[in-house]
Amino acid sequence: MENVTIVEGSSDAAIADWLAVQLGKALDGSDGPVTITVPGGSTPFPIMDALLEHDLDWTRLVVWPGDDRVVPEDHAASNTGKLRDLFEPAGAEVVTLSEMEAVPRFALAWLGMGADGHIASLFPNIDPQVDESRAILRLTPDPLPPEAPFDRISLTLPSLLASDRILFVIRGEEKRAVLDQAIEGEHDLPVARLLRAATQPVTCFT
Repeated sequence: MENVTIVEGSSDAAIADWLAVQLGKALDGSDGPVTITVPGGSTPFPIMDALLEHDLDWTRLVVWPGDDRVVPEDHAASNTGKLRDLFEPAGAEVVTLSEMEAVPRFALAWLGMGADGHIASLFPNIDPQVDESRAILRLTPDPLPPEAPFDRISLTLPSLLASDRILFVIRGEEKRAVLDQAIEGEHDLPVARLLRAATQPVTCFT
């Protein structure tokens, strides 16, 4: 996949620096808002903390969760609540995922990946498709992750692919092996389906 770049061993600060450059270019290239989608989980938030130290016009940034647990935003498991706490004091807008929302094109789709090859909340059991007609869907993971046993709401593959650039941050040897196999076309897990359909630049920090 010629559009995929893998960057080894980057620190949170280095990834934040890269993100700041990409967001700066997007902000400079438009007079209006710049919209991105970001993941939840433990890995992204230290990177986001470092990103917010950069001098950007945060008031023009619109942040979409790529997925969330179907819980109130003040629940400890809510990605949206954590994103609000982080980005709104800087002036950015954070969107609540809803099946009624019209999904825009993203300047950047930032994704994580599970060891089972899921991205956002597109788990293998739901058989996500790149020609899915829905932009957002509600689903129940099977099996339910014991650390987060909740229904999910998620952007679909076409919504994630409607982006100018895709970023993965993947940590650990097990996940790296799944990513490498996806790039080589050795399985058909959700991450492989997205990569196979992606035509924009894809940067993978490992």
